[in-house]
Amino acid sequence: MDVYFDNAATTVVSEEVSAEMQRVMREEYGNPSSAHYMGRRAADELEKARGSVAAALGAGPDEVFFTSGGTEADNWAILGAAEIFKHRRGHIITSAVEHDAVIEPVKKLKAAGWEITCLLPDSSGRIPAEAFAAALRDDTVFASVMLVNNETGAVNPVNEYAKEVQRRRLPVVIHTDAVQGFCKTPINAKRLGASLISVSAHKIHGPKGVGALYIKKGVKLPRMIFGGNQENGKRAGTEALPAIAGFGEAARTGLDILEKSAAGAAALREYIVKRLAEELPETVFIGSGDSPYLLNLSLPGYKSEVILNFLESEGICAAKGAACKKGARSHVLEAMRLSNRVIDGAIRISFSRYNTMEEADYFVNTLKKAAHRLIRI
Repeated sequence: MDVYFDNAATTVVSEEVSAEMQRVMREEYGNPSSAHYMGRRAADELEKARGSVAAALGAGPDEVFFTSGGTEADNWAILGAAEIFKHRRGHIITSAVEHDAVIEPVKKLKAAGWEITCLLPDSSGRIPAEAFAAALRDDTVFASVMLVNNETGAVNPVNEYAKEVQRRRLPVVIHTDAVQGFCKTPINAKRLGASLISVSAHKIHGPKGVGALYIKKGVKLPRMIFGGNQENGKRAGTEALPAIAGFGEAARTGLDILEKSAAGAAALREYIVKRLAEELPETVFIGSGDSPYLLNLSLPGYKSEVILNFLESEGICAAKGAACKKGARSHVLEAMRLSNRVIDGAIRISFSRYNTMEEADYFVNTLKKAAHRLIRI
């Protein structure tokens, strides 16, 4: 039996998205910047997709700008905000559990002389609102804390961060990487309070190579890519229209079935946790479990690489953590101050709307088999 439980890394492109991309590639292949009727039709497709992504974000279409993915969106948000405040060179808040797409540009800013406060998570994997409030200073200009952690599923109270900034009347621009939350947990940009929000298509059954950055009206984020005046002058380069159309369809579908999909993922997660707690009691469940789509667990005393190899031999795809880490130790679990035995035995499984209870049963049975056959260290 083949089981794909690595949906936090990427998801299968849905049939609806594939059909939409094929249609646009074959029928609406004009350049959206061209003045003729084929260009105008392509521009209409572009704006239709923008409207769908904006609706899923609870934002206006004029606040959504397409990128090559979540990584570009994160880099643009962070380095662009630094450009806004370059004359003040103030204080930045981030967390120790961010994706590398946030960590690396923040490192670049630190090397350039910016002062960085890196917040540690609590035992649930969240960055508490109290910790964020305590880190705020009069010279804080920017903060970047992810909405849903890609390894533990912990959901951070970004709206509480924004309320504290407003209460203290500080000119802080808040960015959140919402890649793991988009179309999986309800997001309303206005209520969330972040001025910059990064999202991606391939985590929601859309294509790879396309994402978007929400830029709140009034935030004058400078462009990072120079050339033409595409994306309302914010990002040069001919838009990847077939991929963007696919993103729009994935966002539209994802929003329509958000509650149903989340309920299905929650049922799978709860079932696996219940069975493992009863049948493999040495299992350690890591984090708060806020997101129904992610489950991080550990078999202390075993090596995660060995467990994953065994699962793969039985047809199950899972992961240690973020795919981009390529097997490196999880900085997220280290930041949570877990023991080495727990970290070294940790694996992440992540669900989509296509996963089934039969697959959940097979996973539990196979993990039990691994625990019985593999040698404890």
